[in-house]
Amino acid sequence: MKGKATGTYSYSNIWRTAYPILISLVMEQMIGLTDTAFLGRVGEVELGASAIAIVYYMVLFMTGFGFSLGAQIIIGRRNGEGDYKATGKVFWNGLYFLMGLSGVIILLSELFSPWMMKFMVSSSAIYDSALSYVSWRLPGMAFAFMTAMFRAFYVGTTQTKTLTFNSIVMVLSNIIFNWVLIFGKFGLPALGITGAAIGSSLAELVSLIFFIIYTKRSCDRQKYGLDKAARFEPAVLKGMMPVCSWTMIQHVVSISTWFVFFVYIEHLGERALAISNITRSISGLIWVVLQAFSSTCSTLVSNIIGEGHQEKVMSLVKRILKLSYGIVSLLIILFCAFPHAIARIYTDIPSLIDASAPAIIVMCSSYFINVAGQVFFMAVSGTGSTKTAFRLELVALAVYMVYCTIIIGMMKSDVAVCWTAEHVYAGALLVCGWLYMRSGRWKGRRI
Repeated sequence: MKGKATGTYSYSNIWRTAYPILISLVMEQMIGLTDTAFLGRVGEVELGASAIAIVYYMVLFMTGFGFSLGAQIIIGRRNGEGDYKATGKVFWNGLYFLMGLSGVIILLSELFSPWMMKFMVSSSAIYDSALSYVSWRLPGMAFAFMTAMFRAFYVGTTQTKTLTFNSIVMVLSNIIFNWVLIFGKFGLPALGITGAAIGSSLAELVSLIFFIIYTKRSCDRQKYGLDKAARFEPAVLKGMMPVCSWTMIQHVVSISTWFVFFVYIEHLGERALAISNITRSISGLIWVVLQAFSSTCSTLVSNIIGEGHQEKVMSLVKRILKLSYGIVSLLIILFCAFPHAIARIYTDIPSLIDASAPAIIVMCSSYFINVAGQVFFMAVSGTGSTKTAFRLELVALAVYMVYCTIIIGMMKSDVAVCWTAEHVYAGALLVCGWLYMRSGRWKGRRI
């Protein structure tokens, strides 16, 4: 069995990189699951409002997370080249940039979020609850941005095992904080959706503290130039921007269309929004598996090109595809077979459980296309062609938004039919990503 030293990655090599990412993403997804499950027992309005609020927060968060993914690609390339000190420079300058960016975003959001929410949300009850969540969730963005940079470093250098421990600590903290603050335990007032926001922000802080302690105690800080804080180097940050700026813009635009989808759904009614929030959260359970493999694809493609073996890239992508389909297909079959049982995790309202089942099945079926779409797309990013990746996704998102406008905005279709938009997006992304990788135009690109 061939391994990394020969310029290829066996299935076991791929799995050793992917499974800690998978575990960490599953643990992080538990945060959203916990919020949704707890709020589903507070009320239908809170459940629906959390869908709008969480996706709105994710739009803002994706500016920093998208930047960190670009940094991860650069770190992976330098790691593959054996230039370990350069990975530390990328980490420090990326961290400084994200700290400043988080402050700007928090300030702007405090000023403009009330106006934006009022403009987009039709239900006053949804508006009040969603704005309360966003206001208390924003302070945690600074912690989340810094955590994203630590994550980029450990994934880029293929030291992914630490992600597992970090995520376990984070999700346990979130469960405890949410349980206490949402329902008012230990003599504290029951804060409902506000408690969910505060709990998640505190969990982000715990995650950041874990990464700092772990890096000091267990990472070879001298090897990577992390033994002392580096000075800010504008030239290093400028060199990162051709890659990082496009991953940042790409992820903001991508999640923004997801937000528009939920705004469309909100205009169908509070019940439709509650159904879609349950479906979104269940989708996240499959999404994290896919993201683990697609993130692994991006990192390993970057590393293998850095090692000088770009001719091995397509065989690597095919191996990742096989592993991805093997695991994701099992989840799809399970969720489609027992949609009512899965929906009961999120709510105890019988009529809401019954109404959610068709949308869950439709959503799950989209992943048969989405697996290949995401893996090929992340392979494009892994080659360093992030500007091209952005353009390709713009095409897919344009098709997606036209479809949403017709099916949801104009036709006011049933919620289950609305979720066929995922099939359209995944299909467009697959075609764009596959054609570009097959063309070979990414070969010889330097970052």
